[in-house]
Amino acid sequence: MFEQIREDVRVVFDRDPAARSTLEILTAYPGLHAVMFHRASHWLWQAGAKWLARLLSHIARWLTGIEIHPGAVIGRRFFIDHGMGVVIGETAIIGHDCTLYHGVTLGGTSWHKGKRHPTLADDVVVGAGAKVLGPIEIGEGTRIGSNAVVLRDVPANSTVVGVPGRLIERKQPPLDVEHREKMASKMGFDAYGATADAPDPVAHAINCMLDHVHLIDTKMERMCELLREMGYEPGDDELPELTSCEIISTAEELHNLQLEETEKTE
Repeated sequence: MFEQIREDVRVVFDRDPAARSTLEILTAYPGLHAVMFHRASHWLWQAGAKWLARLLSHIARWLTGIEIHPGAVIGRRFFIDHGMGVVIGETAIIGHDCTLYHGVTLGGTSWHKGKRHPTLADDVVVGAGAKVLGPIEIGEGTRIGSNAVVLRDVPANSTVVGVPGRLIERKQPPLDVEHREKMASKMGFDAYGATADAPDPVAHAINCMLDHVHLIDTKMERMCELLREMGYEPGDDELPELTSCEIISTAEELHNLQLEETEKTE
């Protein structure tokens, strides 16, 4: 038990730069207190003392502002930052090394008994105010943005933002980043600063456009080379310049159309 508490304290030091001492963590971190109460109530729940387990979890809710049903299964090195308003349902399953911020709900969408709450794999981070609802699975390493509402399964190593939650997979770009940077520089746009830490749908659309333009340029250059080999000179006419405002406007229109199509489908 004491080794488990020491591990929980180390987790707070690792994930909260505001933590200054072990005494502060043990006495003034409601997230840690809620997890400790849950371990006791979960043990009682598994032992068959359902009412006593619920009573203990109710006391923990009153003291910490965090409601964790004693039937929920929680892995090691689980951290709740701030914690006020966090709700974790009865059939929720949380893997190791997960982090929840205040206002997070792992809730159900049905009154039927059985599995009705989410399953979070290892190393999942759920931002403040996010709602993860239903018997869905959130893949390992996933990041859920603040105030997002997630109602569907999410694959591993993904990012979900918005209402309803939109999936933004963290993939390697299909082209060499250097080519994309050169193309963006020509057009006077830099999408990388906006997407380094928090993926943005509009910037993502612009990056896809840059990849597309690069492929077209490559094919056109090859076609011109073949025409020259056949004795035809295609000329060196300069292409009109594209401004960043035009690109952003086009990307936003595409994004809005995509949202409309998604809403119609749903």
